[in-house]
Amino acid sequence: MTRFNRQRTKAATRAEIQRELPGLTRRGVSSPLATGDLWPIPSVEHLRSAPPPVVRSAGTAKAAPGAAVTNRQGGTGHLREPKEELFLLAVTHLYGQESFYEAAAERDERYRRLIREHAVSDPEWTLDLLRRLRTEFRIRTAALVGAAEFVHARAAAGAAGHSRQAVDAVLQRPDEPGELLEYWTGRYGRRLPQPLRRGIGDAVRRLYTGRALLKYDTPSHRFRFGDVLELTHPAPDPDKPWQGALFRYALDRRHHPDRAQPPAGEHLLSAHHALLAVPRADRRALVTEPGGAQRLADAGMTWEALAGWLQGPLDAAVWEAVIPSMGLMALVRNLRNFDQAGVGDEVAARVADRIADGEEVRRSRQFPFRFLAAHRATGSSRWSEALESALGHSLARVPALPGRTLVLVDRSGSMFDRPSARTRLNRADTAALFGTALALRAEQADLFQFGTGNRAVEPEPSVLGTLRLFRNMGGTDTAAVVRRRYREHDRVVVVTDEQAHQSRADPFASVPEDVPVYTWNLAGYATGHTAPGPHRHTFGGLSDASFELIPLLESGHPAGHPWERSAPYTARPVTVAPGPVSSGQACSVGGAS
Repeated sequence: MTRFNRQRTKAATRAEIQRELPGLTRRGVSSPLATGDLWPIPSVEHLRSAPPPVVRSAGTAKAAPGAAVTNRQGGTGHLREPKEELFLLAVTHLYGQESFYEAAAERDERYRRLIREHAVSDPEWTLDLLRRLRTEFRIRTAALVGAAEFVHARAAAGAAGHSRQAVDAVLQRPDEPGELLEYWTGRYGRRLPQPLRRGIGDAVRRLYTGRALLKYDTPSHRFRFGDVLELTHPAPDPDKPWQGALFRYALDRRHHPDRAQPPAGEHLLSAHHALLAVPRADRRALVTEPGGAQRLADAGMTWEALAGWLQGPLDAAVWEAVIPSMGLMALVRNLRNFDQAGVGDEVAARVADRIADGEEVRRSRQFPFRFLAAHRATGSSRWSEALESALGHSLARVPALPGRTLVLVDRSGSMFDRPSARTRLNRADTAALFGTALALRAEQADLFQFGTGNRAVEPEPSVLGTLRLFRNMGGTDTAAVVRRRYREHDRVVVVTDEQAHQSRADPFASVPEDVPVYTWNLAGYATGHTAPGPHRHTFGGLSDASFELIPLLESGHPAGHPWERSAPYTARPVTVAPGPVSSGQACSVGGAS
């Protein structure tokens, strides 16, 4: 197999990158990548006021985990164990996005600091966290940032090992090697440590295919496939004899797009190249005439690229041609576009059938709130039943808890900030969604929304119907709702950001010590609302699978982080006795293990 010349266009590539990314300096100090499109630092103008600092008592500069401090609402909080703090922050934090009590820059720096510390002190644990963060929790940007900081911290400490594996573990989509390079060069300059190069090379060999090139090697990406190849010099996979030719084609697309020719034998790339060569005036007919849908599928033409190729809007006929080759989430994201274009009822019925199909939903591995967001965005009865079904399928892992369960959903003002600028849903929506799902599936549940006051929620047969009953409830008085609503329940589940308002005591003091309390944390702030201890558990993350740990704990399985479930977590004692078993360890699960 002929190998491509790695040095052939290196100088041209560097000059091209510098022209396209002005301000990219050797050390990255003035690079626009540091605050580029993928890692924005939003303003914090919406914050009600500057948050109160976390105040420690005299002589507790290095207070132990569990120590009482002042939380962000001025009430009493409790310091988390450092791994617990990192874990909850990692699974709830979307990098570059502010929260109600923390500006984006403050929150990002806390995340980077914790990653750097644990990359050196416990690299195996941190590597497993990063891997789970990307593959199970499906959080992209924070995982990429975490891997970059992991590599940098270990290089600065002169520590060998683990860095290459961390990089390879978080790169799960073909455009992510370029995104990682974008972050690294923007923050640390163009000098790439060997583990970073090799980790990206491992991912490139695994991820770069013809279909991936068509979907992700586009001018909208700052680092194209060719840039990644030139900067990291990966050799093609010896088990993929076609990959060397693909690498050469990616380089040609980057430097000589007008002359780039797809490799011989690459039918997908050849079909796509042929479509691009069709005169503009003839393109729409190729799409809308008989066989157009198959023609688009054979050429790997995505709906995102279709409008640019046609150089015009996607009307009903064009949508109907591309819909058969669209994935489930692409369909869900475009429901309103289908309605606006006037897609026919027959095609719409097929779309609805796919959305309501349980196997399609499970295969898509999408979070339940994606379907809730789609329902809110469309506002159309055409899709309501299908989205309700999809929501139910996506919540299938929420367990049916036996006995009596008290479910408390935090609807205070701080829960109404959005975790990402890319979503219309806020943390209050997510809390209501999962609290409702848990209550609907439990044998017997009492569901309450709370803030300054609290109010019962009588679940309707559907999740979407019940969600309409939730309101903004003001401040956060966790202790009051627990005091008033706990009535010898078998367990208490609270979905919250843990920043109780003006609470000076344990909010769960009225719950007997042997009754388990499960906190599902949505924000990952530095302080929790109760001290760790037996039968007091904290979960984190955006996945319904977090609730799977409740029956595991109550059946006698030890708590711990997902990758530690095979053995008890040793940092704190684990109580094993008849009845509920717990360790006080913050834990979460983002998927099946």
